[in-house]
Amino acid sequence: MKTLLSKSALVFGFLLLIASLLLLAAARAHGQSASFTVSQHGHPVGTASFAFTATPSGYISTSLVRIALQGLDYNLSKTEQLSAANHLRHAQLSATVNNSAVNVTAAPDAAQILVNISANGRSSTIRLAAHSGAVFFPDFDPGALETLLALAVTRNNAGLWAILPKQTTGQDGTVQPASILPIQLATYADQQGTLDGKPVSVHHLVATLAGDTTDLFSGPQNQLLQAELPQEGFALVRNGFVLTPPAKPQAPPAE
Repeated sequence: MKTLLSKSALVFGFLLLIASLLLLAAARAHGQSASFTVSQHGHPVGTASFAFTATPSGYISTSLVRIALQGLDYNLSKTEQLSAANHLRHAQLSATVNNSAVNVTAAPDAAQILVNISANGRSSTIRLAAHSGAVFFPDFDPGALETLLALAVTRNNAGLWAILPKQTTGQDGTVQPASILPIQLATYADQQGTLDGKPVSVHHLVATLAGDTTDLFSGPQNQLLQAELPQEGFALVRNGFVLTPPAKPQAPPAE
């Protein structure tokens, strides 16, 4: 009896995975886009958007981010080529951070990922270890989070990595202009919300990267609805979406 129940559970799990993949593939096949409000402590400070366009061999993913507040003027434009399995083929990023420009390209190269960075009049090339579950992961990028959600379904939340196109400091104190780090995903109980005024079931995951956590909220078709970011007080909220109850208190910190 226990063997039969175990087999039934495995079959059900497999069918659930196939159903999720079919829903995701159907959404992506017709193209998918979304716009978000970037907020800090509940106050709008910018906008973000992504779009996925199907191609014969996979997808073209584009992202735009604009943030303007005291101490942070951030503009990002990113274009990616992804395989049908959401594996990175090529990424190109142009950004300005407080009027300082940076351009980054990343692409698999044999058993490595080749990252070229141009910033402050200097250019550098970094070779990172290649992982099939790697996501090109700029700050505040909803397209990267959408790709992470898609990969999480096909990889059962395991073997996920973030390619960080920015300076990071290793445990030995060395500074790298780019790095690749593992992402741990944990699944929490479903929540509720509304999308364009209609009730929607909301999946809740928490991504941990280099000790920092990001709460991810996605819809029935695995679409990104909201992200509570590791940057203090920052969140991405899909236009028309309301999480009930809110993920975090929205009051600004005490001075």
